[in-house]
Amino acid sequence: MKILVINAGSSSLKYQLFDMETESIAAKGLCERIGIDGHLKHTPLVGGKPVFDSDMDFPTHAEAIAAVLDKLTSDEYGVVKSMSEINAVGHRVLHGGQKFTASTLVDDKVKEAIRACFPLGPLHNPANLMGIEACEQAMPGVPQVAVFDTAFHQTMPASSFMYAIPYKYYEEHGVRRYGFHGTSHRYVSAEAIKVMGLQKEGSKIVTCHLGNGSSMAAVKDGKCFDTSMGLTPLEGVPMGTRCGSVDPAVVEFIANTEGISASETLTMLNKKSGVLAVSGVSSDFRDLDKAAAEGNERAKLALDMFNYAVRKYIGAYAAAMGGLDGIVFTAGIGENSIEVREEILKGLEFLGVKLDKEANKCRGKVQKISAPDSKVQVWIIPTNEELVIARDTEDIVLGRPVR
Repeated sequence: MKILVINAGSSSLKYQLFDMETESIAAKGLCERIGIDGHLKHTPLVGGKPVFDSDMDFPTHAEAIAAVLDKLTSDEYGVVKSMSEINAVGHRVLHGGQKFTASTLVDDKVKEAIRACFPLGPLHNPANLMGIEACEQAMPGVPQVAVFDTAFHQTMPASSFMYAIPYKYYEEHGVRRYGFHGTSHRYVSAEAIKVMGLQKEGSKIVTCHLGNGSSMAAVKDGKCFDTSMGLTPLEGVPMGTRCGSVDPAVVEFIANTEGISASETLTMLNKKSGVLAVSGVSSDFRDLDKAAAEGNERAKLALDMFNYAVRKYIGAYAAAMGGLDGIVFTAGIGENSIEVREEILKGLEFLGVKLDKEANKCRGKVQKISAPDSKVQVWIIPTNEELVIARDTEDIVLGRPVR
């Protein structure tokens, strides 16, 4: 079975074509600047075909999908002979609200539910739905599967997901903690249980998805028990351009002081805050590391704030779960920043965490980085959200229980 995995953003569309017999990627690519001037980079990974990397006109996601399918099936750049070889499409969908606790086959009711979540995911859900509808138009009759970022976190108890605000806002509008990066947390926590030699029942793991957007999850018995992002991806640790958790009164104070609206203030907290704002240098942690090494105190402060926040969540989640078997680092920063991992783990010795500094000198591979005598195992596990989407899609289309 061949499955196309689509991750549609507001002005971009990432894709990978999987051959599920070997779970290998036949081709991958990225459509950028949809609705502006358009660019497609398509990379075949089998058959020795050349890379296509050129500007193209993408007025909407429909044209982007059409271009992707054209390249996948073309004589020069293609990896399949015709679209009939693509058996299903799996879509990343940011927000499923409380309706979806697992991936699901797309039908009209599912699309309406995704549309109903537009207020909860205004930047992502409309684009995700456009990706689904563009594929339906281009590939009539081909099964489409929605895989939700929020689904993994639906196992949280109410004591973890409720906010202490008037209860009617939960009952009438679904205001609660939802969490994000769920597909990543689900993948790496399951892999961690395997490599650590644990049983799912009784396991207690903290997964750290650290990138330009970062979130933490407490995974108990293989299920999400708590997570750091909230109603939106703004809550939690400081991120590249997001502020993370702040006193809610900050919104009113800044709006009144600056004479701007609450919406404008939230845009600033989402896109112009985080380590970018604190450092005044960059949202890229590689730039911050370089600036801090050159003596930039604000860059150092931004890094210190990030590391401290992640460390604090690990400690809190260990307490919440009543213990800790393992810590997992994943995503761009978690997989690649030797310095960030080391700094985060400093001060966690009281939990029995002991870092192997030599083992930690690695990037982008599965690696145990805790010392042999560490009571808590610490691992780097590269995430693979696209593979999870492909597996779920295959299982649902074939009528099997989802792995």
